[in-house]
Amino acid sequence: MVAMPALDQSVLARRAEIVAALRRIVPGEGVIDSEVGMRPYETDGLTAYRQLPLVVVLPGTTAQVAKILRYCHEHGIKVVPRGAGTSLSGGALPLGDGVLLGLAKFNRILEIDYENRVVVAQPGVTNLGISNAVAGRGFYYAPDPSSQIACTIGGNVAENSGGVHCLKYGMTTNNILGVELVLIDGEVVRIGGKHLDSGGLDLLALVCGSEGLLGVVTEVTVRILQKPETARAVLVGFPSSEAAGDCVAKIIGAGIIPGGMEMMDRPAIHAAEAFVHANYPLDVEALLIVELDGPEAEVDHLLERVGEIAKSCGATTLRASTSEEERLKFWAGRKAAFPAVGRIAPDYYCMDGTIPRARLPQVLARIRELSKFYGLQVANVFHAGDGNLHPLVLYDANKSDELERAEKFGADILRYCVEVGGVLTGEHGVGVEKRDLMPSMFSEEDLNQQQRVKCAFDDKGLLNPGKVFPVLHRCAELGRMHVRSGKVPFPDIPRF
Repeated sequence: MVAMPALDQSVLARRAEIVAALRRIVPGEGVIDSEVGMRPYETDGLTAYRQLPLVVVLPGTTAQVAKILRYCHEHGIKVVPRGAGTSLSGGALPLGDGVLLGLAKFNRILEIDYENRVVVAQPGVTNLGISNAVAGRGFYYAPDPSSQIACTIGGNVAENSGGVHCLKYGMTTNNILGVELVLIDGEVVRIGGKHLDSGGLDLLALVCGSEGLLGVVTEVTVRILQKPETARAVLVGFPSSEAAGDCVAKIIGAGIIPGGMEMMDRPAIHAAEAFVHANYPLDVEALLIVELDGPEAEVDHLLERVGEIAKSCGATTLRASTSEEERLKFWAGRKAAFPAVGRIAPDYYCMDGTIPRARLPQVLARIRELSKFYGLQVANVFHAGDGNLHPLVLYDANKSDELERAEKFGADILRYCVEVGGVLTGEHGVGVEKRDLMPSMFSEEDLNQQQRVKCAFDDKGLLNPGKVFPVLHRCAELGRMHVRSGKVPFPDIPRF
């Protein structure tokens, strides 16, 4: 059961005053305070949890964002930043006594600089929108989450998103060069720029993946890459998930770094094929999609080596793309896996643990054991190359105990990821979903040190409170050498 901080009654009593103040900053239709108008903002991609915000404000300029944050800081009002709302960890879940700061109006590409190979974009620009904007000159933006058609670059920065090609080309943090950031007191700062690196503390890496706890991003500078000369994908089917996992480890162990390497098990394969008709083999227990890119001669050579490794691991199907259309079709099935699974169960709970690649067979076996224990089916979709797992626990929210069982199932998967040397999240973030699991990975002092960083940016704890940290301390307490432990009471939040 996920819970959020108790509502601040003094803020609730001042709601009309707060709404009026925000309307002075963002006139016209930029402030939404009706229940019906706020309904679209009550949840993000973690739809099991819903909460109406105190009020929604939709600024259109950095100056307006600065004024809103300055006002909230001066009056002790919580703020939850929100992009497209595709977060799967509850990172954009509103607070009943907090302002929901939506950045949908920040949807313009400000500059395309081919000489420096960068794009400067507002945070509301979609991930795919950046690649589309530069495709005509043969460029693209490498990180490609499955939700790239909808998720925004600002949200990608907040969660340090990855995608099917992050194995070779890196996560968001490896592909951004600078941000414009508005701090909670309204100060606007620039971190990084068009240059590849800068001296001093690496604040850009700190901001990337900070989940809206440190500031509000209003501009992002990303690097763009030239499309490779050749890219081919190969479908490799296996009689077991363990055999597929073994193949993943051996490909990487051979020194081959594919552009992407994804894995699906039988339920995910069948769901994706029925949804997209990508011509996936349906007589296998696990499917790898391995993409090689680069000069044509190199790609052809690596395809042969991957084929040899796959056969040594017991592959029963091996089919390489013969055209760009077919390659894209292979990926279309994988990228549609989440909505496809939605057709075979009323609801699903998407996990996001990351493990050492060599432990993949062991973890898959444990997931099957947990599936039997909890009596819930699971479809597995993995960024296999970097060990990022996305088990989709299938359940029916209309049955009284299934959501609770799905949550416990998911928590056990994540604890096991940590146990085998992995981490709680690879790209979806902690949010509220994994917040109470943080002590399984970090000691109390570890968490206190992280909160000290937050306090340096957010002295009153107003930015996205209730997310990431299971135990909250006031910034003044964290300044002491010895921090007292103790939980802030969290009431239950309304469920879907």
